[in-house]
Amino acid sequence: MKQFLENTQAQINEVPGIAYIDEDWGQLDDYSPNPPVKWPCCLIDITNIDFSDIGRDNKSIPQNRQEGTGSIVLTFANLKLTNTSFNAPQAQKDDARAIHELIELAHGKIHGFAPVMGSGRLMRKSFKRVKRDDGIQQYQVVYTIAMHNV
Repeated sequence: MKQFLENTQAQINEVPGIAYIDEDWGQLDDYSPNPPVKWPCCLIDITNIDFSDIGRDNKSIPQNRQEGTGSIVLTFANLKLTNTSFNAPQAQKDDARAIHELIELAHGKIHGFAPVMGSGRLMRKSFKRVKRDDGIQQYQVVYTIAMHNV
C-alpha cells in the first residue's frame, strides 16, 4: 500500500494548482478554523479492499494467492469564503469555482492509471459533495481498483 499511495500522490502532483496532496488521516475532520492543510488540497484514502482466494503458487511468498477489488477516495477541498451569486464579479466566481477544474484535471491523470505492478487501473465510480458548515468546499471522488496475485 505504501507504493500505491506514493505513486498515486506523484500522479496527482502533476496537476498544477493543488497545494497539498497527502494520505487522508483526518486533516479535514478537525473543524477548527485551521485544518492542517494548504488550499486547495487532495487527500487520498484507501477505504476498503475485498479479497478472494485464487489458488496457490508454491514459488511465491505468501503461497496462497488472492485477488482484491477496492475503493480509493480522493477528497478535494478548498476554502470558499466569497460570494458566487449571479451578480458577483466574474473573477470572484471563477476563483471560487476553480476546485471543479482541479478535480477534472486530477481525474484526467488518475482515471485509467495503474499505480503499482499487479494492479488494475483506477476507474471512477462516483462523485459527491460533502456538506460542511465551516466555509470548506469539499468533494469526494471514488475510484475502484483491482489487484491481482497478491
